[in-house]
Amino acid sequence: MTALHLALAQLRHTPLLTALNALLMALGTASIVFLLLAGDQFARAIARDAQGIDLVLGAKGSPLQLILSSVYHADIPTGNIPLAEARRWAEDRRVARAVPLSLGDSYRGFRIVGTTPDYAGLYAARLQQGEYWQAPLQAVVGAAVARETGLGLGDSFSGAHGLAGGAAHADHAPYRVVGLLAPSGTVLDRLILTSLESVWALHGAPAAALPGAAREDHHDHDHDHDHDEGRDHTHGGHPDSAAPGPRRQEQQDPAEREITALLLRYATPMAAISLPREVNAQSQLQAAAPAFELARLLQLVGLGLEGLRAFAAVLILSAGFAVFVALYGALEARQYDFALLRCLGATRGQLLRSLCLEGLLLTALGALLGTLLGYAAMAALGQWLAHSRGLLLDPWVWPPQQSWLLLGLLAVGLLASALPAWRAYRSDVARILAQE
Repeated sequence: MTALHLALAQLRHTPLLTALNALLMALGTASIVFLLLAGDQFARAIARDAQGIDLVLGAKGSPLQLILSSVYHADIPTGNIPLAEARRWAEDRRVARAVPLSLGDSYRGFRIVGTTPDYAGLYAARLQQGEYWQAPLQAVVGAAVARETGLGLGDSFSGAHGLAGGAAHADHAPYRVVGLLAPSGTVLDRLILTSLESVWALHGAPAAALPGAAREDHHDHDHDHDHDEGRDHTHGGHPDSAAPGPRRQEQQDPAEREITALLLRYATPMAAISLPREVNAQSQLQAAAPAFELARLLQLVGLGLEGLRAFAAVLILSAGFAVFVALYGALEARQYDFALLRCLGATRGQLLRSLCLEGLLLTALGALLGTLLGYAAMAALGQWLAHSRGLLLDPWVWPPQQSWLLLGLLAVGLLASALPAWRAYRSDVARILAQE
């Protein structure tokens, strides 16, 4: 009989104890696997949403808040900036691309963003149906928005003041859906895009004054914006909303128009050294780099994840201790069996290897079960986020840290079985048989 046969026979002989120890090891493993996967997917998702954006210009305030509100659409904007000032920096020779954003309104919890088609180009997004807006009050809807709200081509809807919904207005025509974006796995899936002209028009001009506006019935309209023929314009939110907005007036001077943020892409790497410093020193604007703020955000999130990983590590160490107790306790009851095996020809080395293999098999069983549980939990989370938030995650990845995790688990199992195995190796056969 080989050492492997001995180890398997003992595990089958104590099925309840084997299952309990494997389950304890599996819980700790599943926790760490899930955290590794979640952390890896979170980092990939926020990096994906910041692709193609080197610098964000916005109102003075928290740089992280500016990035969260303008890049990830997960916070309230810091304020508005003058359109003329934003244009000055957009036309700087160090800037290769400038994309304006206008925030402040929403529809059923999804943000309405005034921008240009270049915004979709940042993420290489493509239209699944329809086309981009050609006139005011036309909108292109993200994949998650279309799925959750049921909006389709030709449908009309009315927005609400504020990023979480607000009071409805019935004095303007509603938006009309002219395009649907294909799923991209980016923040675009959760947004409604429209022209900058639409945003201005709805903040001042009456419905009859909007050329090309949708003339369908009003449903539950919640907007209130201004109109302009300019291409690069943007807007902030409405003064009554959670996000700041332009002053409401019947005719707003183009020179006084405001936008929420401007997304910039550098023309040369050297721009990263000089442009942010000049913006912060020479203007009333704030320049924030997504890469820098992203690192800060991951650091903040990492602190919480480290605490959870520490808790999961305690579970694994507890499981390793349980394996040690089980093997050590079984050794006392199996000393006579080991002595008989020695008399039947088993060597000390076979007994040593059988106990070490027993600990390794028990640990491997728990690690395998825990890994499957961790991936199953991540897959369930990915499906829920895809349906409820439009956030696409790939749970079937293998982070590099996971290989080290499995090696560490096997090391825990080997260490847990080392002392019992050494005692079995050093046992005195004659003394044990004489006692019996």
